[in-house]
Amino acid sequence: MSDCEIPHESLGFLMHDAARLLRKRFEVQAAELGLTSAQWRLLVNLFKRGPLPQARLAELLEIEPISLSRLVDRMAEAGWVERRADPTDRRIRIVHATDKTLSTISAARHIADSIYAEALAGLPPGATETMTAMLRQIICNLSQTTETEK
Repeated sequence: MSDCEIPHESLGFLMHDAARLLRKRFEVQAAELGLTSAQWRLLVNLFKRGPLPQARLAELLEIEPISLSRLVDRMAEAGWVERRADPTDRRIRIVHATDKTLSTISAARHIADSIYAEALAGLPPGATETMTAMLRQIICNLSQTTETEK
């Protein structure tokens, strides 16, 4: 399959390393667009879900609200997003994708797709679908709130 030597690590370490390498590769290739992987994750959430309150974006990205606020500040300065007041609660700021985002999303998606193709090269037919289903099940299993997490 490959000459790449990977230590026999646990599943958790391997998943973390794979995700880290995907992010790193995206950072390098998307630099021409002016996007970081964190910004890309935010934009994907806006693209899939539509405009969202900052607090909800922080939850989805699993970052602290202050960190999300700084990220949105930088993205607004770069023209990727804009904040608008919530029409029903002026304390809430809704983050919207801008025209710049909408015109660039396909180029960023192309970069991400090419990285996934590179990452999955050499896997047997059907492996991608099986791995995706397995990861979804892992996420589902671990998304269940336990008594100690409440």
